[in-house]
Amino acid sequence: MSTWLAIVLGVVAVIALFKTVRTVPQGYEWTVEQFGKYMRTLTPGFHILIPGIQRVGRKMNMMEQVLEIPSQDVITKDNAVVRVDGVVFFQVLDAAKAAYEVSNLEQASIALVMTNIRTAIGSMDLDESLSKRDEINAKLLRVVDDATHPWGIKVTRIELKDIQPPRDLVESMARQMKAERDKRAAVLEAEGARQSEVLRAEGEKQAAILEAEGRREAAYREAEARERLAEAEAKATTMVSEAIAKGDVNALNYFIATKYVEAFKAVATSPNQKVLMMPIEATGVLGSLAGIAELARSAGANAAGAANAEAKRPPNKPPV
Repeated sequence: MSTWLAIVLGVVAVIALFKTVRTVPQGYEWTVEQFGKYMRTLTPGFHILIPGIQRVGRKMNMMEQVLEIPSQDVITKDNAVVRVDGVVFFQVLDAAKAAYEVSNLEQASIALVMTNIRTAIGSMDLDESLSKRDEINAKLLRVVDDATHPWGIKVTRIELKDIQPPRDLVESMARQMKAERDKRAAVLEAEGARQSEVLRAEGEKQAAILEAEGRREAAYREAEARERLAEAEAKATTMVSEAIAKGDVNALNYFIATKYVEAFKAVATSPNQKVLMMPIEATGVLGSLAGIAELARSAGANAAGAANAEAKRPPNKPPV
């Protein structure tokens, strides 16, 4: 009997020792209850409790934790039904509040996030909910963090993992995007064609301007040539008239023969003439040519006489 009593006392002593000496692991905090009432919080390390009076209440994880938000159907502002899920990152800052201010902390946090997801997406159109995910995350984080602050936790991040519209709506959006791309392609093609026409018209305009400039320059040069030719003709006519006035008939013969030969050349080189028949008086032509030769001889004799007179003149005597 005494042996059994010793064994029982030994077991009770071991149990009491385990209840008295407690070691809290790193990353956790334990609450201590005395007669069912919260007394203090045990931080990581070695601690001693009063057996039978004090006990460990809640073992709280102080590390950052992740909660999976289950998917749910949400109706957007334009009555589109989308399926949404996400994740929540939070950390317990006050073990006592997290243990005694809320029952089932994780479940309460999930319910709070799901409710605010419905509120946030329900206030947006489908296009906004798909394109403004960062804005939705920031709004959820602000609202949920304020709501969970009395629970002694800090919500560090909320992320919507997926927003799935209905299949028929996805197909409709794909058709809309394709139509938008086709429209942009048609607009770009039309713009390219218009630009090409503008450039072509500009090129034709420049070509016409250059061609007109060329014609104007050619006409100017041709008029200038005709003007100089007329001046030469007028000068030749004046010289012939002066020679005739002085009694030199050979100059007239030279002038007539020159015009005669030029007219004959123009008729002979005409592209429309195949056979040329002209009644020409040979003696008249020869006489004109003889007049030209005589005029040349006279001009040469006059030049030689002037040279001889210049040679016979004394050096200091002015010419007569």
